[in-house]
Amino acid sequence: MPKSTCPLLPWIVFALLCCPGIGGDEAGFRPLFNGKDLSGWEGDTSLWKIEDQVIVGDSVGIKHNQFLVTNEEFGDFELKLEFRLKEGIGNSGVQFRTKRIPSSTEVSGYQADIGESYWGCLYDESRRNKVLASAPADFEKTLKKGDWNEYTIRAEADHIVLKMNGITTVDYKELQPEIPRKGIIALQVHSGGPLKVEFRKIRLKRLGE
Repeated sequence: MPKSTCPLLPWIVFALLCCPGIGGDEAGFRPLFNGKDLSGWEGDTSLWKIEDQVIVGDSVGIKHNQFLVTNEEFGDFELKLEFRLKEGIGNSGVQFRTKRIPSSTEVSGYQADIGESYWGCLYDESRRNKVLASAPADFEKTLKKGDWNEYTIRAEADHIVLKMNGITTVDYKELQPEIPRKGIIALQVHSGGPLKVEFRKIRLKRLGE
């Protein structure tokens, strides 16, 4: 038998070992969504469903915010995902270091915001109820409204950084030590009129482990 059936094989092996992002996800990241079902997540399945390996939040209009939440909690991490808001209209977001509010559809914690007038902002949902840090004034021009955009959320100790499509929209330091540094991750369908939001390629890397 010949020693090698592919003269490029050594270089392919080298690339895979030295560049782990090639042929797979980034080094240290693991998927939070298996592309098939909502294993590891919980929420109202009349609003949340899976279509073509995508989590879809589809609302005809609801009175209260609804969330699809992870069963697992996370402290220091970097989270990456892609989202698409139908026609760029409506409001959604990605919660992190968040807690469920008992006997309520609401959650309490940080939100990486998605939607008109709030793209890329850091909001404090059902706690301080305000924008903690806003995206740059001209940032909205860089968005692919109605198409897929990537969100990166990094939370490490008291430092939070949000990026959308590689552009830093928020670099925030939490000054209140009593604010929890661990919690669930959740996807939002906002109250109000009809909207459709989609999420895919959800993966997370724990920091400091």
